[in-house]
Amino acid sequence: MNIKDLPSDERPRERLMEQGAEALSPAELLAILIGSGNTEETAVQLMQRLLGDCEGSLKALSRLSLNDLTKNYKGLGPAKAVSILAACELGKRRMMEAAAEKRKVESSTDIYNIMYPRMRDLAHEESYALYLRTDNSLEGQPFLISKGGIAGTQVDIRLVLREALIRQTPTLVLVHNHPSGNKRPSRDDDNLTDRLSRACQVMNIRLLDHVIVTDGDYYSYREQGKV
Repeated sequence: MNIKDLPSDERPRERLMEQGAEALSPAELLAILIGSGNTEETAVQLMQRLLGDCEGSLKALSRLSLNDLTKNYKGLGPAKAVSILAACELGKRRMMEAAAEKRKVESSTDIYNIMYPRMRDLAHEESYALYLRTDNSLEGQPFLISKGGIAGTQVDIRLVLREALIRQTPTLVLVHNHPSGNKRPSRDDDNLTDRLSRACQVMNIRLLDHVIVTDGDYYSYREQGKV
């Protein structure tokens, strides 16, 4: 079924041109990307079904793989599926760009706001270090230390400190995410924070904070008085 078969005022491209992108639903916007549906569904109907399977969540949509899309949805070939995933990635990068505009860290909330766009859709743990100049402004991009599984990731303290020496920064922040949504630190998190804090003291580097990022919340060792 083709979108051209719909009345002109129901076609998403025409509606966007006449009313603006904000007037369209997520399914209609996605339909513009894929262009056509299948023999039983228009592109809009296909995208409505896809989003329905994701419970209306664009975040859940962004976590689908190319295989998930092409295998489970008739009419979605590799080219259309790639367009959907590319759009999801662009949305993520737009958020990262907005977060990067604030280059100075004045609170744990600032750390969360900088890192949340990068970590929000991850189904696995990742660990990053932020390196700060003397005025607490960011030096370069966040440094990816490690990627792990759902329940953990390994952090090599030597890599963290080596990068601080390379960047010649006096202060660093450790950040990792909990895909489970539970922001409370584990015993391993506590042990890592303690070991990194002691190593930083030896190197005369300040560990400003260790922040655990979840979807919509965070845990700060600094706010809890643990660093």
